[in-house]
Amino acid sequence: MKCWNERLNAPGVGVVKPTPRTVGDVVEGQPMLVPTARQVDDFIRTIPEGFDMDVRALRTALAVGNGAEVTCPVTIGYHLRTVAEAANEDLERGIALTNVAPFWRVLDANTPTTSKLSFGPEFVAERRKHEGLKP
Repeated sequence: MKCWNERLNAPGVGVVKPTPRTVGDVVEGQPMLVPTARQVDDFIRTIPEGFDMDVRALRTALAVGNGAEVTCPVTIGYHLRTVAEAANEDLERGIALTNVAPFWRVLDANTPTTSKLSFGPEFVAERRKHEGLKP
């Protein structure tokens, strides 16, 4: 099984394709970005310290920045976990906190991905508190 950093850095490019069906806020036929984990990681790194962005806003910003109307909600969930777990692997290897993607600026106590993290939600809560963000 690949480690999280291998998943994060897997080769590939994000693609824009028509949405196959209507689900939630995604309407069939809309141009939809299916991003790579690296694209999600790179975008999260642009969020300044002390600011946060919910998943819906992240999806919208990624879509617009890549010529689409929406971003795949399923893929973004997978990639948010990949970004967070890869950052945790890096921290465990001694990489400085300032050199990992600040995923806690997107994940919070109410984001479903947070409860799935192998290292638990406490780290996310601690980092958000440190930056003055709502839990």
